[in-house]
Amino acid sequence: PFWIDNSLSKLSLCPNFNKVTDKKKAWNKRTLNRKPYQIETREKRKTFLIVCEGVNTEPMYFKSFPVATATVESYGLGMTKAKLVETVVNIVKEEKDIDQETWIVFDMDMEKSNKEQQVADVQEAIELANQNDLKVAYSNDAFELWFLLHYQFIDNQWTRYEYYEKLSTLWNCNYEKEGKKHRFCGSLYSLLEKDERASQEQAIGYAEKLESTNREIPLVKRNPYTGVYLLVRALNQHIE
Repeated sequence: PFWIDNSLSKLSLCPNFNKVTDKKKAWNKRTLNRKPYQIETREKRKTFLIVCEGVNTEPMYFKSFPVATATVESYGLGMTKAKLVETVVNIVKEEKDIDQETWIVFDMDMEKSNKEQQVADVQEAIELANQNDLKVAYSNDAFELWFLLHYQFIDNQWTRYEYYEKLSTLWNCNYEKEGKKHRFCGSLYSLLEKDERASQEQAIGYAEKLESTNREIPLVKRNPYTGVYLLVRALNQHIE
């Protein structure tokens, strides 16, 4: 747990948490319903707070990790990169005493017409996260690169739609249409774990290879790139 009911004034620093229409959303219910004494009586354990740009794929995937010695709380806020980081900074700035590891997950999306603005937004987000000791799992061009690395090494600058097409073939579905639905996203971890063609260990190795071969290039310009393996490796330490 990381929000305290009697400290809602802290959340006033973040305009996104004051809207009446937000009060019933999952990420805000915890704030409104939390009782202070629960902080003291509940067994303390490490918490991973994972806040994602995407609203289904990323948060549902991370929630599916079978961690035993930590708590995973993952939410998709559907905000632009820098705004996403700014929101998280405002949430956690007063919670330094809690054993919480905060990650922010977003990607580049170079298919959008305003490419220069995308690059600037990603750069600002990464810098703001670093300044506030928040961890970033950033991908270029899309989060789905992480899934494909379970099957093969990719060093081509594919667009997300090429990722979608490849995943559609591998999983015998229309990924662009079906793969973003809540139920499908909830099955992604299991799908990859059970597929004999896929290997998470291999995906981590391939992601590390992309990291090492592009180390001299600024993070925002690395393509393809995914830092998701860093978060996956951290979560794996709590799987029994």
